Amino acid sequence: MIQPDWELFVNSLWPMLDGAVRGTIPLALTSFAIGLVLALVLALMRLSAKRWLSGIARGYISLVRGTPLLVQLFVIFYGLPSIGVTIEPWPSAVLAFSINVGGYAAEVIRAAILSVPKGQWEAAYMIGMSHGRALTRIILPQAARVSVPPLSNTFISLVKDSSLASLILVTELFREAQQVAAFSNKFMLLYLEAALIYWVICLVLSTGQGFLEKRLDRYVAR
Repeated sequence: MIQPDWELFVNSLWPMLDGAVRGTIPLALTSFAIGLVLALVLALMRLSAKRWLSGIARGYISLVRGTPLLVQLFVIFYGLPSIGVTIEPWPSAVLAFSINVGGYAAEVIRAAILSVPKGQWEAAYMIGMSHGRALTRIILPQAARVSVPPLSNTFISLVKDSSLASLILVTELFREAQQVAAFSNKFMLLYLEAALIYWVICLVLSTGQGFLEKRLDRYVAR
């Protein structure tokens, strides 16, 4: 008996949602958190007066932004075993996505730090703060507010890009869609369903981004 399309749509909804909850969202959150820490380090290196530090960060960012994420993912999962380094699918995906986020978010954070008026640095020094203390207590909090919109967009893009993890057999939303589609041979229906779920997730994240921006704007002097 052939299963009606609407019934297939409903029956496949839970496996895809389960893949999103157990795979897509944790993968994106973990990768983004690690990538954000890496991005902050790279941004500070780019702003360093030491040329060798700035050069390393510049080279890293150029390499990451100049190569496709899919290639980076394949190099880690399929390439490293050829030199004796084997990493499981989930850690491979986290590593690849974190490296990618670090390269893109570093420039966002660097620009946000540079957007803070130099007078803020001078005021901090005037009250006896060290460079490090001024950075953590005065500059970074202000830069964080500026960087929220572009970093939120980076996270939303990461949620969508996490579908690439299906190519290295990580069980997430799109991987579930592929498995159901292969079994039922209803590729158009299932892939459109997956696209709808991705859209809803990104819509929720975009709404949350808007609320966060409004909340942060309350602390800005007019």
